[in-house]
Amino acid sequence: MFTGIIEQSVPVANIVDGPRFKRMTIPNPWADVRGGESISVNGCCLTVAEMMEGKIGFDVVIETLSRTNLGLLRNGDRVHLERSLRAGDRIDGHFVQGHVDGTARLIDRQMEPECRLRIENPPSLVKYIIPKGSVSIDGVSLTIASIGADFFEVALIPTTVSRTELANRDLGWPFNVETDVLSKTIVSWLERREKSAEDAL
Repeated sequence: MFTGIIEQSVPVANIVDGPRFKRMTIPNPWADVRGGESISVNGCCLTVAEMMEGKIGFDVVIETLSRTNLGLLRNGDRVHLERSLRAGDRIDGHFVQGHVDGTARLIDRQMEPECRLRIENPPSLVKYIIPKGSVSIDGVSLTIASIGADFFEVALIPTTVSRTELANRDLGWPFNVETDVLSKTIVSWLERREKSAEDAL
């Protein structure tokens, strides 16, 4: 479990293709990381599989590569990192599981008078995207500023612009999107309740 408050943005050090996974290596910005620990990388919960001098490695399996933007990364591309939430920590963002629902392309960006990103709203996620609701974009906890027929927008404060890569992404970049777990829980419960009522007729 994470909060969507990015702790570090670091460049990918190395990516090695394997038969069933990719091994991604990044600089280790922490002194106390342990093997087997969960770390959010661009919003994806990954397990530390290897520890080297000043670096840590993750195995990214086919399922993750097919559902996220991790398979597009190259050496030098910067990624967002967050360590898992500890009991007693402040929850400054919102509950983020690190289970990406899918990707959504950046379709427009404006920098003035404020930074706003317009992101496509995939049909599979529409029912979970609600006005002023929470969403995780490449691991960053954000509030939905507005919703259109096939898009939603988020507004970035200057701190988010300076500490993350969101405003630097090229148009067309497929952001990793995780919708709010509370929205998913409520929608799922209502859908099952409706189906049960229909089956009872």
